[in-house]
Amino acid sequence: MIKRLKDFSELVAFEHTIFSAPFMLIALLCASMQKNHSLWFGTSLLLLCALALIFARNFAMSVNRYVDRDIDSKNIRTKNRPSVDGRVSPKMMRILILGNALGFVVVSYFINTLAFSLSIPFLLILGFYSYMKRFSYLAHIVLGLSLGLAPIAGSIAVLGEIPLWCVALSLGVLFWVAGFDLLYSLQDMEFDKKEGLHSIPSIFGAKKTLLISRIFHLLTLIFWGIFLALFGCGEIAYVGLGLCAMILGYEQYLVSKDFAHIPKAFFVSNGYLGFVFLVMMILDLVME
Repeated sequence: MIKRLKDFSELVAFEHTIFSAPFMLIALLCASMQKNHSLWFGTSLLLLCALALIFARNFAMSVNRYVDRDIDSKNIRTKNRPSVDGRVSPKMMRILILGNALGFVVVSYFINTLAFSLSIPFLLILGFYSYMKRFSYLAHIVLGLSLGLAPIAGSIAVLGEIPLWCVALSLGVLFWVAGFDLLYSLQDMEFDKKEGLHSIPSIFGAKKTLLISRIFHLLTLIFWGIFLALFGCGEIAYVGLGLCAMILGYEQYLVSKDFAHIPKAFFVSNGYLGFVFLVMMILDLVME
């Protein structure tokens, strides 16, 4: 049983939850301050949002691994994934897809009416990403949109609406994720060319990909700055934005210096960024 759970965790890359979770929490906290003038929005809502996030991620990753298992079997970097080497069967992946989709819809029902109404459209966006690279290099943007739904969901859970500050926060997440996905995709540039897959690195080359990634990360900082301004954040939050800028700059430096640093830039730098921003936002909201 423990081995099976480890295989499932590897299949859905559960550790990648660190990318979206901090931004859902930022939206939850900001929405609570707007509505309740308090950081705390309730234990039950926190548990429901955590379940929704887990179900959504598990659904998205299960779809991705199921759809891509033929591609992954040809790629040296991915041929040992549980979806390829037989540790998790196609039948089990279909069960995971349906089970997590149902779990997400049910949890959304208990959050509020708007969350329930948008649960199916959200799932369609999350599942659509897995097909994009077969016909469009905009897959990086769709991946960014998928993670950008996390703060949107947080705002909906507390407010039952999507304010402008949350849109700006989500757009920042979109370009942040798309930017680091471009760097990560450099590892598969030659493979994508060989297999006829659509990605920005395979179509535009490494040099232009690095430039586009930098533009995306610049847009990230701009949209997060707009978010802070719209919400009326204080100096501590802007210090947090400055720290995020430093982390993104370090990530870009690592990859431009040597593509062998891509895994470190992807997991370490981006793993810290969300939590740094979250901690600084909490401090700012408390001090205000």
